[in-house]
Amino acid sequence: MTATAQRTLILTLLAALMAATRINHFAPVPDASWAVFFLGGLYLSTWTRWAFPLLMVLAVGVDYLVISRSGVSFWQHYCVSAAYWFLVPAYFSMWAGGMWLRRGGIANDVRTLGRAAVALVASVAVCQLIAQGSFYWVSASVSAPSVAGWWQNYTQWLLPYMQTAAMYVAGAALVHVAATSLARGRALAAR
Repeated sequence: MTATAQRTLILTLLAALMAATRINHFAPVPDASWAVFFLGGLYLSTWTRWAFPLLMVLAVGVDYLVISRSGVSFWQHYCVSAAYWFLVPAYFSMWAGGMWLRRGGIANDVRTLGRAAVALVASVAVCQLIAQGSFYWVSASVSAPSVAGWWQNYTQWLLPYMQTAAMYVAGAALVHVAATSLARGRALAAR
């Protein structure tokens, strides 16, 4: 399979995963968006110029469909305010974390696993800072914002978002290890 075909397959799978899980952010199957952007940065870094915007358009499109189908105007929904547009830099922080991991090289070893953990934790912390912080401080949803209230809200939601992103990235890591091991096995058998 060519590199372009691999990237196309990965982009298609990531888009499908995000669309399928973003439909209801609080469903039994958690939203994979943060992990999708992290994995996009990891596997699609050479396509950043157009793959990142494409996934952003998909995210906004899914939100628009879900909100519109609920009978509420998109622009009147609780989650949509001037802060909504901060999702672009928030999600790009996830993408940048994946790109940083990619720059160091990816191998099926403990070093890469450690770097992946650092990249994911840092990316989620920054993404949460931007997404939650902008919602807390910019939207009209918080009646009396305070630093203490913001910090409590930030820390309350950080671990659940971290766990969800880690779950999806761990699943992708298992698929990656299996696929590279299978490809290596086929290459050895072809010799």
